[in-house]
Amino acid sequence: MKFIVSSTALLSHLQAISRVINSKNSMAILDNFLFRLEGNTLTMTASDQETTMTTEIEVLEAEGQGLFAVSAKILLEPLKELPDQPLTFEINDENLEIFLYFQNGKYNFIGVNGDEYPQKSPLSADAKTLQMPAQVLLNGINRTLFATGDDELRPIMNGIYIDIHPEDIIFVASDSHKLVRCKNDSIQSGLTSSFILPKKPATLLKNILPKESGDVSITFDDKNAVFALSNFVLNCRLIEGRYPNYASVIPQNNPNRIIVDRAVFVNVLRRVSVFSDQASNLVKLQLRDNQIKVSAQDIDFSTSAEENVSCNYTGDPMGIGFKSTFLIEILSNISSQEVTIELSDPSRAGLILPVENQPNEDLLMLLMPMMLTDF
Repeated sequence: MKFIVSSTALLSHLQAISRVINSKNSMAILDNFLFRLEGNTLTMTASDQETTMTTEIEVLEAEGQGLFAVSAKILLEPLKELPDQPLTFEINDENLEIFLYFQNGKYNFIGVNGDEYPQKSPLSADAKTLQMPAQVLLNGINRTLFATGDDELRPIMNGIYIDIHPEDIIFVASDSHKLVRCKNDSIQSGLTSSFILPKKPATLLKNILPKESGDVSITFDDKNAVFALSNFVLNCRLIEGRYPNYASVIPQNNPNRIIVDRAVFVNVLRRVSVFSDQASNLVKLQLRDNQIKVSAQDIDFSTSAEENVSCNYTGDPMGIGFKSTFLIEILSNISSQEVTIELSDPSRAGLILPVENQPNEDLLMLLMPMMLTDF
């Protein structure tokens, strides 16, 4: 087997799929990239058994065909340091000895039998398919990924819930302290279905989707999903289980409403939170007369801070406490210049909404309050 390929093209594709490979794998073969040469097409695969990513590249002067695996580390590390140039791979089909020739030298290493590589799980006959612009999928993942949980006892909370309706699609994530719901009505699939996308494949998609411009084809059944992009195919095992009824936790009647400049508010929170109790990160918001008094204190170290932020406030005077790290994280994941914060009372969740949504998008973020002891 022999082929010639551009070093830059090979490296960019391998780096994209290398994020699938775990630092420690249950099977030694999973430390490798799988290569398949058919005609002038070189298909490359990386897998951790639950998530598999495949990409293709056109090669020059291909001879023969076959399957072999190569250590990801042996291949990636030298390629990162090579300038752009043609690489010639020569593979001995008998013992899988590989010679890699380039402008000023050569590498020699032994490949692994590609037949040992685990196969992707096939989808069931009743799998559903929908098409979605890459930008819509990227926005949905970007808006929600930060709010996914890390709870081993409740794995269903550790992914993005994709709730598909005939007239729209909703991305939801929650770690039980915060919740994000991002609705997009530009996708009218005619389907009624849902699945929970695990955090790792969602992160992989987040990294490769910015370079996509067309549609992504998503095919899924009860256990697996396949995301087909222009240059990559991602197969992943879904999180199985019933996602909680997210709509029921969103408070409906919130008479107290703040409209505030998001960037100014975030900067104040960052400054004041330095003085908060390091264990709780509690900041208190005191609302009255078109002003938010943001305060924090750490009794153990006798430190405290307060700052006032101008806002447009309608409602009764009230005080409410939030974990500053969560509130800053939520505000940092909204792109609107101003945000609306809707509150009912200090014990119920606060809603944080962009004043201006992106086209076809309806974004809602929710944060549970912390109980206040008198400052």
